[in-house]
Amino acid sequence: MSLGTLFSLEGRSALVTGGGTGIGRGIAHGLARAGASVIVVGRSAAVDQTRDEIETAGGSAVAIRADLSDRAALAGLTRDREIDVLVNCAGMIRRGPFLDVSDDDWHEVIAVNLDAPRRLSRLVGAGMLARRRGKIINIASLLSFQGGREVAGYTVSKHALVGLTRALANEWAGGGVQVNAIAPGYIATDNTAPLRADADRDAEILSRIPSGRWGTPDDLVGAAVFLASPASDYVTGHTLVVDGGWMSR
Repeated sequence: MSLGTLFSLEGRSALVTGGGTGIGRGIAHGLARAGASVIVVGRSAAVDQTRDEIETAGGSAVAIRADLSDRAALAGLTRDREIDVLVNCAGMIRRGPFLDVSDDDWHEVIAVNLDAPRRLSRLVGAGMLARRRGKIINIASLLSFQGGREVAGYTVSKHALVGLTRALANEWAGGGVQVNAIAPGYIATDNTAPLRADADRDAEILSRIPSGRWGTPDDLVGAAVFLASPASDYVTGHTLVVDGGWMSR
């Protein structure tokens, strides 16, 4: 197999949640450039813009607006669609001291960050196993390994997402389905805007990143294409950290 074929997604269909902005948008663009037809999912009109950008660049994309905390909406995303690559990227954060976090906020974070990937993996995984081919990529976090500050719900959901990745990898590897995760470091997105706006916190974060800068969504594209492509057919249950060196400091 040629190097180009190893990393090609020609003829593959990819569903990317949270594809309207930030990391999801960057990954959707990257998979499209590798040849995939991309289904961009998100709760806002931003998914339409991502679709238009991909099509303008010569790629193929469909945009679907959906609330990933809605179980019925999740079933609708996969109905009558053959999906070769699932990227569970949509995520949310509710910041605040643990004692101040309401039950509603807690459950909404868990619903989007953990339950939606679980349900989508179940819906999509059945078809992948029947075809004996498929890739699932969960977007984890540095807070899959650390506690963070005043983001307990997010931290718990991201720890659990790595556990889900490993559990499904063990169950499905023999069926031709690889399940992996990417753990981004500090990436400049809307979710991290409050941290970058705090001069002291921004300086503290940068001081620990050997690369000396915040990451961008484009920094995650190579990892996503690798884990979506035939190049990673013998890689499963792995969480690939893309953090500019943060975890090694």
